Amino acid sequence: MRRFFLIFLTVQLVLFGVEMLNPVQVAVVHPWTSWLAKASAAIAHLIDPSVISHDRVLQSPKTGFGVSIEAGCNGVEATIVLVAAMLAFPSGWKMKLWGIGLGFAAVQAVNLIRIVSLFFLGQWSFKAFEFAHLYMWQALIMLDVLVVWLLWMRYVARHDPQPKAAAPAAA
Repeated sequence: MRRFFLIFLTVQLVLFGVEMLNPVQVAVVHPWTSWLAKASAAIAHLIDPSVISHDRVLQSPKTGFGVSIEAGCNGVEATIVLVAAMLAFPSGWKMKLWGIGLGFAAVQAVNLIRIVSLFFLGQWSFKAFEFAHLYMWQALIMLDVLVVWLLWMRYVARHDPQPKAAAPAAA
């Protein structure tokens, strides 16, 4: 258990540190966030074809309301927590990589639902938007991370060969 927490915390520190570096922000985080706005607009188009996106903003030309996808709202941080948990858990690299790939997709799918729902909610009621944004969706995204990790651990426990226990040291 101690090993898991040390690896979990170390991986988070490293990944959060790397994520904050300006070259990573410019090359990865900002383009990813812009893509999220475009993908959210494409989904929102199913309900309101006038929705537009520019850079990291999703906006309604009809109402003028828009949401800007900021740091903490692009799913990157939630994904880092999930990746750290999967890397810290004792399993083979094939299982880790498989879990990270599917986990990333699951977190981002829920995040797209989050962004689109907040966009429409904000046009209806700013109070409801604030509550959902600051409390409800924060908890749901982290719950998504926890559920994905627990399901992955369950799968790993059933399908990944158990790591060999270290032989007891001779006295």
